[in-house]
Amino acid sequence: MAATHDSHPTASAAPVLYLALELGWNSWKLAFTPGLGQSPRLRTVPARDLTALASEIAKARARFGLPAATTVTTCYEAGRDGFWLQRYLRSCGLACAVVDSASIEVNRRRRAKSDRLDAAKLVTMLIRWHLGDTRVWSTVRIPTPEAEDARQPHRELIELKAERTAHSNRIKGLLAGLGLSIVVDAELPERLERLRQLDGSRVPPRTSERILREFDRWRLVDRQVRDLDNRRVREVRRPGEPPVEKVRRLMRLRGIGSNGAWILVHEFFGWREFRRV
Repeated sequence: MAATHDSHPTASAAPVLYLALELGWNSWKLAFTPGLGQSPRLRTVPARDLTALASEIAKARARFGLPAATTVTTCYEAGRDGFWLQRYLRSCGLACAVVDSASIEVNRRRRAKSDRLDAAKLVTMLIRWHLGDTRVWSTVRIPTPEAEDARQPHRELIELKAERTAHSNRIKGLLAGLGLSIVVDAELPERLERLRQLDGSRVPPRTSERILREFDRWRLVDRQVRDLDNRRVREVRRPGEPPVEKVRRLMRLRGIGSNGAWILVHEFFGWREFRRV
């Protein structure tokens, strides 16, 4: 089964302006070149300043003597910025590849690799990939905005459950230092009142206050977890859109529960494409 990556473009003999973007929070580094053997034109623009980006593309075309209609092929590494930039560039008529960072070719003589490649190095790889060298990297398949939005509930649920466990463990850790243990649930305040240390004394007041504040955070997260769980149960019970029908069908299989079915549908079968090899 092949990985869920976009197909490789077909290189043409027409002039191409290559652009690699290194996306930072405050600024973006741009590397332009019309092909191998040409020193990249490096520029920096404020992050998310699309007007400055368009201006630099126009200047790069002029700098390399390319027609205004020259095709622009771009790339950037998948990360925090997601896919909005790819959608924007495609809407402007620019080809854009979002690169899977883990798949990028690494020089085996230098095992260390920075989290983000230099834009100049990235644009050289972009040229090689565009010319047909598929070993350079793999590109990420871009979900639709609707599919991307549909992933949010189960991702949030996973994070909330981890956060709830962290609050619970923190409460247990505070009490473990006193030689005590407790079940963390809605009745914790009452249980805390009844707890006694080995000498018969109550839990120290400041420790008790901290535990109750931690419990307030646990209770908030627990309520959000239950709200999301209940909403998911209601969606499965009533006739819904095709993804919900897929969830319902998967839950009929032995060994697949609600969590697994939702993740499979919205992370794998919802928008990725698998093909036989």
